[in-house]
Amino acid sequence: MGRRLSLDTGVLIGLERQTLSPSILSQDDDICVSIVVLAEYMMGLELAQPQYRPRMRRFLDGFLDVVAVLPYDEEILDSHVKLLAWTHRNGCPRGQYDLIIAATSVATDRILLTLDKRARFDELPGLTMELII
Repeated sequence: MGRRLSLDTGVLIGLERQTLSPSILSQDDDICVSIVVLAEYMMGLELAQPQYRPRMRRFLDGFLDVVAVLPYDEEILDSHVKLLAWTHRNGCPRGQYDLIIAATSVATDRILLTLDKRARFDELPGLTMELII
């Protein structure tokens, strides 16, 4: 039985650039991304040098054929608000996008795969994450 995973933007970029092996994922894994991850990747696509855009677009189109994109819905909103409150109470501010990505994983009971050590996802309550080094 596979894992229920949510991918952070850095993982998506690593897979696209082939700096991460696809073997970090299993065929049995149930994989999704937050709408914010998609937005961050698409911003990178928009800002990329023209010679890289076709490759990035092909990767994204193939990725979206097999991976669900989760919208910012009421369950994720609830998790987001709780994480925001926790960061304020504990004096641990985080980037808004990072908190939405984390909230998506919390609300959908998924493991967040990330390369982003600086985001300190491991400190967030209720979040299960795996740091890929």
